Amino acid sequence: MAADKRFLTIHEIVKKARLRLNQTSWDYLIGGTETETTLKRNRSSLERLALRPKVLNDVSSVDASGEFFGEKVRLPVCLAPIGSLQVFEAGGGASASVAAGEFGVANMASSVCEPSLEEIAAASGSPKVYQLYVRGDEDWTDAVIERAIASGYKAFCLTVDTAVVSRRERDMAKRVVPTSMPADPGDIVYQARLNWGEVERIRTKYDIPLVLKGINRADDAVRAVNAGVDVVYISNHGGRQLDHGPGSIDLLPEIREAIGSDPTIAIDGGFYRGTDILKAKALGADWIGLGRLEAWSMAAGGAPAVVRALEILEDEVHESMALCGVRNWDELDASFISPAEAVDDPGLSSAFPLLDVTDPGY
Repeated sequence: MAADKRFLTIHEIVKKARLRLNQTSWDYLIGGTETETTLKRNRSSLERLALRPKVLNDVSSVDASGEFFGEKVRLPVCLAPIGSLQVFEAGGGASASVAAGEFGVANMASSVCEPSLEEIAAASGSPKVYQLYVRGDEDWTDAVIERAIASGYKAFCLTVDTAVVSRRERDMAKRVVPTSMPADPGDIVYQARLNWGEVERIRTKYDIPLVLKGINRADDAVRAVNAGVDVVYISNHGGRQLDHGPGSIDLLPEIREAIGSDPTIAIDGGFYRGTDILKAKALGADWIGLGRLEAWSMAAGGAPAVVRALEILEDEVHESMALCGVRNWDELDASFISPAEAVDDPGLSSAFPLLDVTDPGY
């Protein structure tokens, strides 16, 4: 499968997605909860960080590769779990798996994404994580974990920021029911009951690496590491759960300091450009989840467009590393980052200034 070379910039991919999606699907993709303050802070936090380059270093060869549960990947990124990928492209999670395998990065499959976890696993050889919203008792959860293990997933992820489904008013105004809401509303009580005891039970019973997605506090991160969790995943669900939360990257330094240099940290929340990846890596993230960028690309042209978005992102990362004077991630640290004033209001217009945001559809 070849990448879709029609696209030369990421903003062209976003524009194509906008043209192909109806207003309901577009709002579902770009929206957040209530006032959408958390969503905006994800971008604002990134844009209030400046890069401070070193000069006169030999950057004729730059290596931006990373590692994901022992496997080398082309970039330290992961296609994040999205519950409604099939809304944006019929192949859903299987198409994302194909794209990840074609380019050479990891992907996370959502439990509320189609097709089945087995079909997603079989679609490609990319390293994968299975992400679960808990909708049943211990036996139900164990059955899912065992299916994921049998299907070859590298790790298992519990999303821990969805005790209840938030008020996403863009969707509510159109009477859209989120995929995170089960057909039987009584099933969501299991997610509300999820607690540290269940994390410890799963960690004790199964050898598969465990990821907790939705960490927003240093004390929770420390507790996770002490409970044997393998990956602390900083996330506010793309601004789609708790309103008036901080931007994800603002939490990264304190969480890295709290848990030390060894435990793995993942992060998502508004990461769309190569410089965003550099900022996360400089402040201590091991890998970065790509959510909306994945969905925009799926809507723009399925797996070939996702591969092309990753190629463009890789070009941006290589360029930014070279211009910062670093040849690999080991040479990058917090000294390359300084606080700065944002120059635009946060959002699509700041990440992709060439988009025509005067179109009311944006």
